[in-house]
Amino acid sequence: MELEKISDYIWKLPKQGNMKVDGIVFSSEKLLEIISKDRTLWQLSNVASLQGIVKNAIAMPDAHEGYGFPIGGVAAFDIEEEGIISPGGVGFDINCGVRLLRTNLSYEEIEKHKVKLVDTLFKNIPSGLGSKAKIKFTKSELEEIAMKGVDYVIKQGFGWKHDKEYIEEKGSMKNASVSYISEKAKERGRVQIGSLGSGNHFLELQVVEKVFNEEVAKALGIFEGQVTVMIHTGSRGFGHQIASDFLKLMEKHVDIASLPDRELVSVSFLSEIGQQYYQSMNAAANFAFTNRQLITHWVRESFESVLDQDAKALDLNIIYDVTHNMAKLETYSIQGEKKKLVVHRKGATRSLYKHHPLLKDSPYYNLGQPVLIPGSMGTASYLLIGGKKAEDLSFNSTAHGAGRVMSRSKAIKTWSKHQIESELKQKGIYLRSSSWRGVVEEAPQAYKDVDEVVKVSDTLQIATLVAKLKPIGVVKG
Repeated sequence: MELEKISDYIWKLPKQGNMKVDGIVFSSEKLLEIISKDRTLWQLSNVASLQGIVKNAIAMPDAHEGYGFPIGGVAAFDIEEEGIISPGGVGFDINCGVRLLRTNLSYEEIEKHKVKLVDTLFKNIPSGLGSKAKIKFTKSELEEIAMKGVDYVIKQGFGWKHDKEYIEEKGSMKNASVSYISEKAKERGRVQIGSLGSGNHFLELQVVEKVFNEEVAKALGIFEGQVTVMIHTGSRGFGHQIASDFLKLMEKHVDIASLPDRELVSVSFLSEIGQQYYQSMNAAANFAFTNRQLITHWVRESFESVLDQDAKALDLNIIYDVTHNMAKLETYSIQGEKKKLVVHRKGATRSLYKHHPLLKDSPYYNLGQPVLIPGSMGTASYLLIGGKKAEDLSFNSTAHGAGRVMSRSKAIKTWSKHQIESELKQKGIYLRSSSWRGVVEEAPQAYKDVDEVVKVSDTLQIATLVAKLKPIGVVKG
C-alpha cells in the first residue's frame, strides 16, 4: 500500500476503497521498513472502514500485525453514529499493562543481593504458561475483584492505601459487570490471579541509566543509578476467555461476509451485546489491575526478606500503572463539536498532558501522566510523560513497547536458551525463567529497536522522555 510522507515521522495512508477515513502511521523510515513487511497497513485500512470511525485510523511506531486491529493500533468511534466496539480492537489480553515501582536504593547498594533478590522474586511470584496463583480465591471473591478492582485486595492488606492513586482509573474501571461472563472465564481467572503468565510478560529489576528531564524526574522521585522494578502482565486467562466468548457471540449477530476481515467482528457500542462486552471488558481490566497489585505486594515482601528492611523505608512506591489493551469512553472535539467516542487502544498507551481534565483527581494533574514503554527482554525500557500534542495527533495515545519483528516460532528455530542467557549475562542481566521456550520466544532480536520507537514518540511530543531504565535482573514465564 502506498503511503504519503507528511513529515519525517508522520505518514498517511490515503482513504481508498471502503475506507471512511485516512490511515496515519507514526514512524521513522527505519521502522516503516519493518511495518511494511507484514499485514499492518492492510489491517489499518480495514479499521478505517469500520462504522462510526472519526478522524483517522492510527498506527504507532511499534505497530505490527495482530488479530483484527494491528497491535499498536488506535481508533475512535462516535457512539452517536452507531460507532462500534470490537474485541479485536482491544485484544485478547484485556488491560495488559505495565507498572513501575521506585526504590531509594542505588545499584551499588543491591549489587551483591541481585541474584538472591531475583531468585526470591521468581519463587514468590508464579510465572509461566498456565501458572496458578498462590492464593486460591473463591468464585465470589473473584467476582468482587472483577467489580471493584484493587480496592478489594488493598482492604485485605495487599498493598498500601495510597497505591490506587498511582494507577490508571485508580485501579477500578466503572461500569464493570460479571453478569455476562462465562463460568469458564471465571474459573480460569480464579486460579490465575496473582501470577505473571508467559509470552512477553515479565518482572524486571532495573537501574535508571539516564535522566532526560531533571525537573519531571525529581517530581517522580527518579534519579540516575536508582533501582526500579517493572511489572508487565495483564488479565491472564480471564480476559482471554472473555474476548473469545464475545467474538463467538458477535459472529452470530453480524454479517461476516460484509466485513473486510472476520477478525474485525464488532457491534454498535450502544447495542445490548456492545454494552455486555464493554462491561465484561471493564471487569477483566479490574482483574488485571488487581493482578499487578498482588504481584506488587509480593515484590515488596521479597525486598523486605532479602534486604531485611521495611518496604516503606525502601520507598517501594508505585510511580504509575498504565493499561495498553482497552476501549474507553472519552470526549474529544471533532470538527469543532464535542463528541463521545469509544477510543480503542490496542498495544497503545494513554498519554495525558498536565491539567488534562481526566487527571483532575490525580496527584499528577500539575505534571502530566507518566507513560511507560517497556523494551524487550534484555533491552532498555523508558519512562515518559504525557505530551500536549497527543490530543490532536493520537487521541491522547502513544506506543506501548518495542513491537515484534519475528514470530515466536521463527525465534525458536533461530536461537537457543543458552545463547540468550549468555548474551544477557554478558550485559550483567541475571535471568530466571520457568520455560526455555519462553526465553527464546522473547529474544531481544525478535523485537523492534525500542530506542527508535521512543524517539518517534518524543519527537512528535505525543509523550516526552523522562528516563531510560536498563534491566539488571529478569523474571520470565
